[in-house]
Amino acid sequence: MALNRIDPAQYESQLATKLAAFKGGFVSLALPEPEVFRSAPLHYRMRVEFRIWHHDGRIDYAMFEREGDEKKVVLIDDFPVAVKPICDLMPRLRDYLQDCEPLRNKLFQIEFLATDSGELMLCLIYHRALDEEWTAQAQLLAERFGAQVIGRSRKQKIVLGRDWLLERIELDGRTLHYQQIEGSFTQPNFGVNRHMLGWACRQVSDAGGDLLELYCGNGNFTIALAPAFDKVLATEVSKSSVAAARYNLDANGVENVTLVRMSSDEISDALAGGREYLRMKEVELASYRFSTLFVDPPRSGLDAATVELARGFERILYVSCNPATLRDNVAALHDTHEIAAAAVFDQFPYTAHLESGLLLRRRSLPA
Repeated sequence: MALNRIDPAQYESQLATKLAAFKGGFVSLALPEPEVFRSAPLHYRMRVEFRIWHHDGRIDYAMFEREGDEKKVVLIDDFPVAVKPICDLMPRLRDYLQDCEPLRNKLFQIEFLATDSGELMLCLIYHRALDEEWTAQAQLLAERFGAQVIGRSRKQKIVLGRDWLLERIELDGRTLHYQQIEGSFTQPNFGVNRHMLGWACRQVSDAGGDLLELYCGNGNFTIALAPAFDKVLATEVSKSSVAAARYNLDANGVENVTLVRMSSDEISDALAGGREYLRMKEVELASYRFSTLFVDPPRSGLDAATVELARGFERILYVSCNPATLRDNVAALHDTHEIAAAAVFDQFPYTAHLESGLLLRRRSLPA
């Protein structure tokens, strides 16, 4: 993010440029007009991180911008893309750390995580071992600001309170609860994430049958989508995300989801009749009648095995953080599936990044 581009007056024109580029990439694939879900122009990020810059006897928040082959240090006094609780805390926390040598000494980075439900976490990262004096001062810090505080250094993690927050999302008359674990991926833009969940739910409202979900993370979409299906088989490879997803399924009373810790290529192999997987021993694959595949992959998109797996589904709901790999995957499926609905979600204003969603339906005849 170029810090000098954070200008709400430029938000619509920057979004229009991204939208035009997205649509241009799908000209040959009969893209329907996408629904556009905007971000709030300011105070939208629920998680941010800053380097801590030590200079002239003081500390400041810092970020880096590239100028040619060089990285330029930019000191941060205000960061208006962060949600208000983080913005309000930043100067107070900096001053507190400035006056507390045990917390300031060799402090390298700070990560902020907030929830719309009012919780806050601070992770302080150091280039030194943390001792009892640090722990005592960090406990006072946690009490002073009403936050969960974590200290990290090499091979060390000290938790004052807990290392997770609980988020609450109101969606179509339901209240969804999500555990967000420090260090694990969470959606950074609360308002746009709620739009993503709502759009995804509308695309499968008449699906019926069973759902296969790959890359389920902490269950962000799983919890929202599960009521539309008889059964859900969800997969995720990250241990911490699987732990959060299990917590979230229980917290939301979702009982029709089976969660397995497997990669997308492993589940593709299992569904294709490949080798037996110990982690699948309790799963009766033959009992599933999959109508829908939901994927939210990393920037690299779907691998070849997962694309082949996708061909067997009546509908594919695909949420993407990379329009280029999305386009490549959709092009590979173009002979069997057509785009039935499209949306873009501006998770990251003032950057070139644009999240998107497509609903693909199986063609009645080959393309």
